[in-house]
Amino acid sequence: MAEAEGDDRDRRVIKNAPKAWKADIWAHFGFYEVNGKLDKSYAVCKICHTKIKHVGNTTNFTNHVDRWHPELASTTTTQKVDTSQPRIDESLVSTLPHNSERAKRITRSVACFIAKDLRPYSVVENAGFRHMLKTIEPRYKLPTRATFTDSALPALYKETKAKVMESMCKARRVAITSDAWTSVATDSYVTITAHYISEDWKVVSHVLQTRAVYESHTGAHMARLLLDVVEEWELTDKSVVLVTDNAANMISAAEIGKFPHVKCFAHTLNLAAQRALKLPAVSRLLGRVQRISAYFHCSTKAKHLFEENQRVVLKLTSPLKLITDVATRWNSAHDMMERFLQLQAAVHATLLSPALNIDESDIVTLSRADLANVEEVVKTLKPVKDATVFMSEESSPTVSLIAPVYAQLLQSMSDTTGDQPLIRDVKNAIKTDLLKRYNSEAEKKILHTSSALDPRFKGLPFLTEEERLDVFTEVTSEAASLEEYERRQRTEADEAPGRTGSSGTKEELLSMDDNVSDSAGPSAPKRRASSLLLSLLGPAFINDTSEPAVQSKTANASAEEEMDLYCRSPAVPLSEDPLDWWHRHKGTFPLLSRLAKRYLCIPGTSVSAERVFSTAGDVITAKRSALKPDHVDQLVFLHKNLEIPKC
Repeated sequence: MAEAEGDDRDRRVIKNAPKAWKADIWAHFGFYEVNGKLDKSYAVCKICHTKIKHVGNTTNFTNHVDRWHPELASTTTTQKVDTSQPRIDESLVSTLPHNSERAKRITRSVACFIAKDLRPYSVVENAGFRHMLKTIEPRYKLPTRATFTDSALPALYKETKAKVMESMCKARRVAITSDAWTSVATDSYVTITAHYISEDWKVVSHVLQTRAVYESHTGAHMARLLLDVVEEWELTDKSVVLVTDNAANMISAAEIGKFPHVKCFAHTLNLAAQRALKLPAVSRLLGRVQRISAYFHCSTKAKHLFEENQRVVLKLTSPLKLITDVATRWNSAHDMMERFLQLQAAVHATLLSPALNIDESDIVTLSRADLANVEEVVKTLKPVKDATVFMSEESSPTVSLIAPVYAQLLQSMSDTTGDQPLIRDVKNAIKTDLLKRYNSEAEKKILHTSSALDPRFKGLPFLTEEERLDVFTEVTSEAASLEEYERRQRTEADEAPGRTGSSGTKEELLSMDDNVSDSAGPSAPKRRASSLLLSLLGPAFINDTSEPAVQSKTANASAEEEMDLYCRSPAVPLSEDPLDWWHRHKGTFPLLSRLAKRYLCIPGTSVSAERVFSTAGDVITAKRSALKPDHVDQLVFLHKNLEIPKC
């Protein structure tokens, strides 16, 4: 190191080092200017003006500061930490490219989580959710909320919709249910569900759409909406059957759209029960029941004692809860069951009132006569309640149940000896209302045919002998017509250009023969001779080299034979699944089994559409009332139809 002594120091102006030189030491060193240029042969200390030879590095300058200016050494030698650069351990963890397969799978999984669990889109912005994903996969960068709203969920919807349409195109017939509801944001929606029987004889249900409707719900508007659904989902060749409630606009929509129409049996039962419950004597009785319920809702102690005493005194494993108000705007089946449970709970409350140590001035209990009336009303309504519960099943056919259950309810609502006047009035009210339903010939045909094709009810004991014969004749005729139609379809397909009319197996064998002949040399004359021989002697000798020819029967003969065998087959227990029975016997009854698929796919209620309302209520909450209708449709659709692996 060459340092100039202090005597050689001068007081000339020290110029800063070039800006391109980034070392921190140049904050304390510079250069003299000679003839207008920097003299870079020596660097000059800005503190003591010492000249130090510049040899291309800054080691000598740093040593000078450490020796003569230690107070500057800490600020000079301390390097600034660049927080923008990752640490070595961090640099080893690279970020997954957003278009990598793993990143795509994780993004799709998050979209499935939002749809299946009805989570808000904003969940991807929650600190806890982001922390969880960072822990599971540090390399994954979670997309923004807008990505899921505008891209990930719509892509998942499109993918799932394609699968649903592909599945429905294999169905012989599709039935749809429809119902309207209003969200907390006072937006009107109409939900459409589809039902059909798969190739393995299982009932399959889908929610097709939940669309906002801004027009009035007139019959014409609803018919237009339903026709648009049929067109959008490519159901024009599926002989669509419509199942709705008893509203006049839906009946009109079915007529305008020319849909075969079945009215929801659960809604029918609810209307009949509500008519009975509106009788003056029953209304007064319900008023007392509601006052009992109100008391227990106001007293937590009484409510707890009531539930405990039901377990101890009445030996109930599942105590009933007193319901104050059961009026619902969407689920007729739920309404009927809740009203039934309310009456039962009131009976329990009255029976247990002495054990609860309740002051009679605090609660209105039922008198002995009232108690007897409530018990009789509960007993009378029980068949209606049981029918409502059973008809609300989605995994088994229900349309075939309507006719026999309807007939049984009419019989059970007939007057019997010993009925109290109140019970007689309740029965008459229910029976009168039921008799107004299912009177159209088209609707009766669907119900009776469905019951005839259900092996549990094929005897049709609820019909007269003449009516049974008419139903069996119509079923046979329809099965034959369906067979003739399908035979024509097969014939047209075989005669279409490009089709040889032979089976795949025979074509493969002929192809193999051709290949062998070609390899052995010209064989056209031989094939021609064989063809001529077959043309001359084929009718006489064809049976010598093949299986015995089966004389083809007409469609009518085949249908009559199947119907005769079907009617003579053993009775099926009520506990057996009719679809399992048809799956096992479809080879014995090929014509009738195809017809059964067309009828047993029809649901007996529109409860499946009504159940969507509770799901939609979880989607459109008070905090999410601004959710766009398109997003509501996508979320409800994916929640019901998206299939994910079970864990």
